Amino acid sequence: MSTGPGADSAPAPTTHDSPPTPEAASGGARRSSMFSSLKVRNYRLFFAGQVVSNIGTWMQRIAQDWLVLSLTGSATAVGVTTALQFLPMLLFGLYGGVLVDRLPKRRALLFTQTSMAVTGVALALLTLSGHVEVWHVYVAAFAVGLATVVDNPARQSFVSEMVGPDQLQNAVSLNSANFQSARLVGPAVAGLMITGVGTGWAFLANGLSFVAPIAGLLLMRARELHVVERAPRGKGQLREGLRYVAGRPDLIWPIVLVGFIGTFGFNFPVYLSAFADDVFHAGAGSYSLFNTLMAVGSLVGALLAARRGTSRMRVLIAAAAVFGLVELVAAVAPSLWLFALLMIPIGMFGMTVNVTANTSIQMGTDPAMRGRVMALYMMVFLGGSPVGAPIAGWITDAYGVRAGLAVGGAVSAAAAVTIGLLLARFGGLRLAVGWRRGHPTVGFVPRESRELAPAA
Repeated sequence: MSTGPGADSAPAPTTHDSPPTPEAASGGARRSSMFSSLKVRNYRLFFAGQVVSNIGTWMQRIAQDWLVLSLTGSATAVGVTTALQFLPMLLFGLYGGVLVDRLPKRRALLFTQTSMAVTGVALALLTLSGHVEVWHVYVAAFAVGLATVVDNPARQSFVSEMVGPDQLQNAVSLNSANFQSARLVGPAVAGLMITGVGTGWAFLANGLSFVAPIAGLLLMRARELHVVERAPRGKGQLREGLRYVAGRPDLIWPIVLVGFIGTFGFNFPVYLSAFADDVFHAGAGSYSLFNTLMAVGSLVGALLAARRGTSRMRVLIAAAAVFGLVELVAAVAPSLWLFALLMIPIGMFGMTVNVTANTSIQMGTDPAMRGRVMALYMMVFLGGSPVGAPIAGWITDAYGVRAGLAVGGAVSAAAAVTIGLLLARFGGLRLAVGWRRGHPTVGFVPRESRELAPAA
């Protein structure tokens, strides 16, 4: 791996005239050490800072919802708070990508992380002083959402500048493992802190947790970053980014796939609470169990992706299809424990979809376009839930939660199969089914070939 200042952070993009095959997303079949990207000092500093910050973020999420519920007694108010935090990404996400392509990413991250730290501390002071009102929480949620507009694409694209293309899949996977680990720790710590000393201290802990990533960014060695040419300021850069993605089947279709799965398959707050209460009549403890087991599966999926060291498109399509099929099985699970155990593979394959799509899109994108492309990816991925949740809620209310989860799984599986066939078509491949060594085989082969390639 080249680690010098002038190293490229991604391979040259493929033109629209010669789109890659579904196998061509990011490299060969080489396996890497599960934690190989941590050998890079700059990424090690970044990762350590994110460990602390992610735990604080999960603490704030729990404390924020609890505070709003305590102030208003309204679940709708909690939903408004969540919507306000995601709204800036839906409204301004693409413009955030334009800014990220123009700005030095480390400097942009220092600004966004500091902004979120100030917001957390301000909310803590209002809460601890007894002056907090629900509109304060709304403003804080919207402010965090505004910072996220730049922070999300900057963090996503900065990973490649820290580790380079050879370690990108591993680093993206470890980022996801980091976040899922915090998902297991943060809510538990928040619960203890809220019941022990109050929500204000949880907000303060989150605000102070940003000291770790800010210190990591300041301690990085700029000469060891992989230099990426920034986009010059100019008119029409947003349209240019959209045209770039639209002309690249290897980019647009994975983003569309993630959009379908994020909108219809990832509505777990709707599904899991209804299964716990309405289907199994088991209460909040089972809801917590479902979420914990899903987080465990997501952590396993992220670590396996880190170990795999590749981000082939066939892995993305297969993981998305299996994710949908397991959701279909979970929809008809007859017992609580079988349903709970199915949360592990759902989390694992869902995380595989996320990591593989993220890495393949980053590695297939021109570095000067990466901020805009990743902003579009994150806008589709994060923006799907506010659109899909009301649909999932309506289906659940009208036909039952089993029907709601089944529809989510069916849409996810159908999208995976359809987009897999479209990618194969753009890559000049066809689906071939045969029999080899006593076993059925399914694979993609060149259209002119009549033989079935060995099953992958």
